[in-house]
Amino acid sequence: MTSEEIISFVDALDGVLTLRPAPGDGTPELSWGDTFFYYAPGGVTPTATQPFATVVTKNYPGDEASRLDRPDTFRVNIAAGKEAFIQWTGHAPREPASTEVDPSATDTVIAHPVYGSVGWLAVVNPGERTEASTRELLRAAHHLARSRHERRAEPTA
Repeated sequence: MTSEEIISFVDALDGVLTLRPAPGDGTPELSWGDTFFYYAPGGVTPTATQPFATVVTKNYPGDEASRLDRPDTFRVNIAAGKEAFIQWTGHAPREPASTEVDPSATDTVIAHPVYGSVGWLAVVNPGERTEASTRELLRAAHHLARSRHERRAEPTA
């Protein structure tokens, strides 16, 4: 899977707002070239929620373990929920892993090297082994984001 295939896949889900920071749009330079996905059916960037998935193309300060500085390397980050996190990692988000996983391994679903403790999963360069799983996890993250949005939008009595 290429990063563009992933971006197209997520962008096609209902209610998705895809942000692609670039020079001149007021976003921090560090974010240029990366992609952020929000559930925002009104097309307005939410101010009180995080994206449900991202595609990053470079190391961020404190987040270098995936070695995204290698040529043609990117990482998909997915907030697919606690159940998916446990299914893929074998432990709850705040629990320590029983085995060490290389955060730079490609085509492998892993706990996010920085945000795993809050339930995020990640895949560096999804390929043949993880393509279907990555799509499934992105659908799950989208569903959770949509459900949160709908709960917040419900009128309170």
